[in-house]
Amino acid sequence: MTRSIDARGMSCPGPLMSLIGAVREGQVDDVIEVLSSDEGSHTDIPAWITKAGHEMVEVVQEPDFARFVIRKVRPEVGRDDGPARGRAPKTP
Repeated sequence: MTRSIDARGMSCPGPLMSLIGAVREGQVDDVIEVLSSDEGSHTDIPAWITKAGHEMVEVVQEPDFARFVIRKVRPEVGRDDGPARGRAPKTP
């Protein structure tokens, strides 16, 4: 686990925004865990992960919160984290 975000008690869109910030700061292959008690995270986080092209490793429902584990699989637009997995590097 590269980073853990405890977003329990945050309301929507707090957990998602915290995740987006962590992904932007992170490197390809970083694994980020988000703990969220907000029900909206069950739809918001998976939808953003799919749209952004990252990997949902697992979602575990605990008694009072959900644990989302995400792997960053591609660099953010405008950043050079090296070639994304499965893609050739950009040529000048």
